[in-house]
Amino acid sequence: MTPAQADHAGAVDYLEIPGTVEVPEGLTLDKPRPEHGSALWRIARDSRALDLNSSYSYLLWCRDYASTSIVASDTSGAPTGFITGYLRPDEPTTLLIWQVAVDHAQRGRGLAAAMLNALVRRTGEELGVTTIETTVTPDNTASNRLFAAFAERHQAAVRREVLFDSEAFPESGHQPEVLYRIGPIRVPDVAAAR
Repeated sequence: MTPAQADHAGAVDYLEIPGTVEVPEGLTLDKPRPEHGSALWRIARDSRALDLNSSYSYLLWCRDYASTSIVASDTSGAPTGFITGYLRPDEPTTLLIWQVAVDHAQRGRGLAAAMLNALVRRTGEELGVTTIETTVTPDNTASNRLFAAFAERHQAAVRREVLFDSEAFPESGHQPEVLYRIGPIRVPDVAAAR
């Protein structure tokens, strides 16, 4: 990560903080803005793995949940990946990760891991997040690996349980959604790391 990228992302040097992953060359991380919404919708649609929400919901997400979400952009400013999340209303120190998506051209570079680390660090510092939750279907190998590796890097406990079984969904053939609960996560002391 160049100094300019670190400034733009509001980040500290990732290499000095245990458990973090460097942002791939040529990409920056930031809070999403409403003008990113249509690109996030296209990335989600093109993933062919995510449940696609309405295009309107991505616009609202970028406006109302920017502080709990992250977008990766290339040097032209075009979004190349994102994570959407929100604080659980009954557990305000728990960040629920809603969707993780990386553009096909950026896959295999560690972008999802870098975004997850940066988002959890930022929400930990700014909002007091100590735990993350997400749901993953059993056949989603990439997401299962992403969250297991995150927990291992941060030496955080992982609890898995079925949150919604197949019968909970109105359409047939939906796999169960397995809840990952990861935490507590220690957010590094940024001042000490600088």
